[in-house]
Amino acid sequence: MSNSKHHHTARVTAKSFQARKNSSRTRFERAADFTTSHFGTMSFLFCNVLWFVAWITVNLGLVPGLTPFDPYPFELLTTTVSLEAIFLAIIVLISQNRASKIADVREEIDLQMDVISEQELTKLIKLVILLLEKHGIDVSDDAELRDMLKTISVETMSESLEKEINKG
Repeated sequence: MSNSKHHHTARVTAKSFQARKNSSRTRFERAADFTTSHFGTMSFLFCNVLWFVAWITVNLGLVPGLTPFDPYPFELLTTTVSLEAIFLAIIVLISQNRASKIADVREEIDLQMDVISEQELTKLIKLVILLLEKHGIDVSDDAELRDMLKTISVETMSESLEKEINKG
């Protein structure tokens, strides 16, 4: 398989993984994602500002013919804003948690692919060494090459990283 074809396959797989995860969302998760994507916009901010300005304008008695229903200090507005903030925060957290789970799986896939790639590269280096030796080229004194042929332990690397993280 050519390198470009391999990369194309990996990209298609990653996209299809995201598509599969999106298609298996619950109705509530779809609603949370919709809400997060639409309410996290400048349009939503602008609508909120207009709504609050209108509310305050009416309730300060600045609009002739409209009786204030929530006079200063705007207790109903305060309650409404607080509830909106609570619901939006929960909805955003739901979407972020789902996105985080997908990112965790992608990260695990990346790790597995990196391990496979490292094994394949090591095998290629060994084959190149065999070809060089077959043609009478001695590479036994190449310390860097010897280091490249050493097996890398994912577990050892993970433990080292955990120790470094726990230090800080």
